[in-house]
Amino acid sequence: MSGHSKWAQIKRQKGVADSRRGAIFTKLTREIIIATRQGGPNPEANFRLRLAIQRARDNNMPKENIENAIKKGSGAVEGTTFTEMILEGYGPAGVAILLEVMTDNRNRTVSEIRSTFQKYNGNMAEAGSVSWLFENTGVITIDTNGIDPDELSLYALDAGAKDVKEDKGLLEIYTDPHDFEAVKMAIEKRKKPLSAEVTMVPKSTVTLSEKEALQTIKLLEKLEELDDVQRVFSNLEYSDALIEKLKAEA
Repeated sequence: MSGHSKWAQIKRQKGVADSRRGAIFTKLTREIIIATRQGGPNPEANFRLRLAIQRARDNNMPKENIENAIKKGSGAVEGTTFTEMILEGYGPAGVAILLEVMTDNRNRTVSEIRSTFQKYNGNMAEAGSVSWLFENTGVITIDTNGIDPDELSLYALDAGAKDVKEDKGLLEIYTDPHDFEAVKMAIEKRKKPLSAEVTMVPKSTVTLSEKEALQTIKLLEKLEELDDVQRVFSNLEYSDALIEKLKAEA
């Protein structure tokens, strides 16, 4: 299973404090605003907006908040203008890190991100340095309890998935972004996914010592806490021992 999905599982187990939930709603609101400005306020005709709304619902964002964000994006309500950026860097042991950023002040945001990298023994990189290591991919994760994973794997492939992987009670289904919704809808007829999103998946991963991995995870967490950072991706591979340690701390 990819490092991305293992990290996502751990974060869900850690839960979200009320103070952090407000920050998550802020990030989700920005995503909806940008998506609306780019493709219009109708989610049926705007793939990115549909995904943004689904992410908001998955995080229990109130319907009123979602509707207000769409209004801001469409210009019906005045709002702040945000700029999208992709920033790149390396962790303390050379792990590739990719950041999706939305900001109303580029200089401030870049300065905050650079400072965070430096504080946790990482460094920012030139554009293109690590982005080539990641691929935009739909990822659907299923708990295999109560189902035949082989049967569901074949079903997913027939529905349009490009790859399926099974590991420790979880089935991970990969799709092209444009096939994501069709595959997700087909899978939901058999079982509700634990998670489903279009994300950046590393083409290859690196395994570190426990000490180096924990240092890298600390950097990833601090980057995610920054207001202007929407999402953080890395090619860190999570060993079974590291997963168990993180679960114990969750």
